[in-house]
Amino acid sequence: MLLYVTVGTNDLAKAGVFYDGVLNELGYVRRETEDNSIGYAHPDDTRCRFWVTRPYDEKPASFGNGVTIALMAESRDAVQRFHATALARGGLNEGEPGLRPFHAYFYAAFARDLDGNKIAAVCEKPE
Repeated sequence: MLLYVTVGTNDLAKAGVFYDGVLNELGYVRRETEDNSIGYAHPDDTRCRFWVTRPYDEKPASFGNGVTIALMAESRDAVQRFHATALARGGLNEGEPGLRPFHAYFYAAFARDLDGNKIAAVCEKPE
């Protein structure tokens, strides 16, 4: 359903350091670096699906209340590493790794990046 997702940033260099570490824990790699954006993809994908960008309108980046971007994780361990890396790189805790009530195997962790964007990693596999 989704073609790609973008999150805004006010400091592309710092956001790149944050996301290089956090997304690596989920198996995603930086594939493109441009003047105003950085693109990430799964190694098996032919295009970037997650972008970190300075806003096109050149106004300050801000986050949306109620917006969460959830990324697939291959394991619960990957969810835990994602969360630990996010916090170690300056992100804020928005929900420790653990099972959620959405279904029996919905294991997730939530964090805010350096610009306040809420991101999550989710593994839907049984242990």
